[in-house]
Amino acid sequence: MNTLDAMKERRSCRNFKSDMPTKQQLETICEAGSYAATGMGRQSPIIIAVTNKELRDRISAMNAKIMGKEDGFDPFYGAPAMLIVLADKNIPTHVYDGSLVMGNLMLAAHELGLASCWIHRAREEFESEEGKEILRSLGIEGEYEGIGHCAVGFAADAPAPAAKRKDSYITFAE
Repeated sequence: MNTLDAMKERRSCRNFKSDMPTKQQLETICEAGSYAATGMGRQSPIIIAVTNKELRDRISAMNAKIMGKEDGFDPFYGAPAMLIVLADKNIPTHVYDGSLVMGNLMLAAHELGLASCWIHRAREEFESEEGKEILRSLGIEGEYEGIGHCAVGFAADAPAPAAKRKDSYITFAE
């Protein structure tokens, strides 16, 4: 599969099977994320691979609460693994850097036959005291902003076809 085909074929998944991807698959996806371009090569992002169900469910509950959803709602659509991207707030390009990491993670997951979905509200989670405590418990120190969660797993349903691209998407200034 070439890169352009992967970009055209990848879709966000909103219904995952409970089967956990292999550690090797997750390591490969994270490695792809670590090769995302970053401003001045500073590598501001970090990736936290969450496969521990208790931690995954705790973060899911935090995310649902931020959304204003009731207990039991899963904003990660049942994905068994979550790759959390945070970026160093002290680096001016941290949000852009982390966003590129998220794109690489999703494309790499697709190439490996896995499904993914970018889930927001990581910023709010990791600005909270509970989020900061989670980071400390993982040995992560510093001033990080949550960029996003990449929910990863096997799709329970076939992906929908791509929507038609809008006519005004590209303008050439010749």
